[in-house]
Amino acid sequence: MSTHQHPTRRNVLKTAGGLSAALALGAGGVLASATAASAAGDGFGLHIVDRNESDHRMWYYRFQTDAIGWNPGVNVLLPDDYHTSGRTYPVLYVFHGGGTDQDFITFDRLGIRNWTAGKPVIVVMPDGGHAGWYSNPVSSNTGARNWETFHIAQLVPWIDANFRTFAEYDGRAVAGFSMGGFGALKYAAKYYGHFASVSAHSGPASLRRDFGLVAHWANASSAALDLGGGTIYGAPLWDEARVSADNPVERIESYRNKRVYLVAGTSPDPVNWFDTVNETQVLAGQREFRDRLGQAGIPHEWHEVPGGHFVRPDLFQRDLDGVIARLRKA
Repeated sequence: MSTHQHPTRRNVLKTAGGLSAALALGAGGVLASATAASAAGDGFGLHIVDRNESDHRMWYYRFQTDAIGWNPGVNVLLPDDYHTSGRTYPVLYVFHGGGTDQDFITFDRLGIRNWTAGKPVIVVMPDGGHAGWYSNPVSSNTGARNWETFHIAQLVPWIDANFRTFAEYDGRAVAGFSMGGFGALKYAAKYYGHFASVSAHSGPASLRRDFGLVAHWANASSAALDLGGGTIYGAPLWDEARVSADNPVERIESYRNKRVYLVAGTSPDPVNWFDTVNETQVLAGQREFRDRLGQAGIPHEWHEVPGGHFVRPDLFQRDLDGVIARLRKA
């Protein structure tokens, strides 16, 4: 196994002017930045069924929505001075990975409050299912599991309507770990006008390589953990158009004028089969993705570092600084 650390290439991107978010607004939804977070209410297909705004920074909500057959939660991490500054802030959406122990609290457990202390950015961390793959599945035997609809058509405009945000391209970034890193790459390309920065921390960037290993894994994991035998992409035959629409390496032009940040481990644990299979595939897919970005002349920053499939706080904090530098200033 290799523990060689490749050199880092860093690029500073220019602001892509003139691009605005083409948000899918729900019935009765009004796209406007709220003057006070305390005004948080229903809208865009989301009905608040639980909430906790007692913490100075970390506010929690749980929603009833037709998009998801159970009530997903979201943590909204506010800047230290949000309640006193009166300023408007950029937003970073952060997506968790797959597994029965992963949810909207994952990054709070990892220490994101400390990582963001003093940073002028709102961080939104929603549920994405145990194996939701940030997608609307081809089939589900457990009710609605339309995570893509929930995140893009409902949550993004709800955040912009209820918090002081820049509701525009240069006001939003998206990042994630593992399955969430894939979700970040997918959403940034598929909904080009929503996010000016995208980051994948050990997130797969290629669905079809190695006979479609990642797409098969998305199908198998979602069938077992979320969909009661349903699948993200269809089985035994895939919905090929859907795979191509979601596949980062097939959407290269959609990353132009964005900040792109990629992290992959070079030495997964050889004893841990899951770690080895995951990060080996992540590394190969990110290299393929980087090659295509390079051929297209699209700037990107990448890090290959020793270790396997886990969140690296130092590289996440470096990413956070890059996000803030790319987006509109608070």
